[in-house]
Amino acid sequence: MTLREALDVAERRLASAGIDTPRVDAELLLAHVTGTTRSGLYADLEREVDGSWQPLLERRAAREPLAYVLGEWGFRRLTLKTDQRALVPRPETEVVVERCLALLQGIEAPRVLDIGVGSGAIALSLKDERPDAIVVGVDVSDDALALAGENARRLELEVELRRGSIEVAEEGWELVVSNPPYVDTLEGLQPELRHEPEHALLGAGFHETIARTARTRFLVLEVGDGQADEVASLLDGAGYDDVTITPDLAGVDRVVEGRR
Repeated sequence: MTLREALDVAERRLASAGIDTPRVDAELLLAHVTGTTRSGLYADLEREVDGSWQPLLERRAAREPLAYVLGEWGFRRLTLKTDQRALVPRPETEVVVERCLALLQGIEAPRVLDIGVGSGAIALSLKDERPDAIVVGVDVSDDALALAGENARRLELEVELRRGSIEVAEEGWELVVSNPPYVDTLEGLQPELRHEPEHALLGAGFHETIARTARTRFLVLEVGDGQADEVASLLDGAGYDDVTITPDLAGVDRVVEGRR
């Protein structure tokens, strides 16, 4: 089968499975298998390909997240190893990192805590873009900590990883950041979420607990759709000043921050 034919087959299969972006996903799958880029595929569409892409196609058609199928995913300047041990790094979380970097400007060697480090996306990006920062990531999941450690070693970025949770925020930091669980139920949401670790998705009340526990100069929190105003009020009530809401690239209010 040629690349052209494989792309068409994959696109039709993914469209029939209800994938929102079947052509893009087909291109990414074929580019991954053939060791090229999406644009590189179109430079040699008559190239013959073997069937190694077909098991990956079926995994994606079963609504497994594309990042898990490919085994890696881009986040800001990094390419992270991704699998079911931690949530898929999402584009909206890149705005969280942007806000952290803005708040840390002018602070030498800031101490930063990432609560719920997952794959390491936030912690490793902050260390990558602020090499002088002292970055600690905590998680209650040993599997997530192992994945974050693999990413840190592969990227040669030095972050401290600990098993722990919100209580670590009491130690005192220049900045505490978290993308905590904030989904009440998976009902009605994309099927892909059922492949991700539930403990990192489902939960309530974490934003307030973090805000009231953290001893920090700055606090940056990712929030779910429609939650920004409520979380901003929580930060006000917990004694934070200059509470600000920042939208993500889709225009959804996604990040709430405050300072003390």
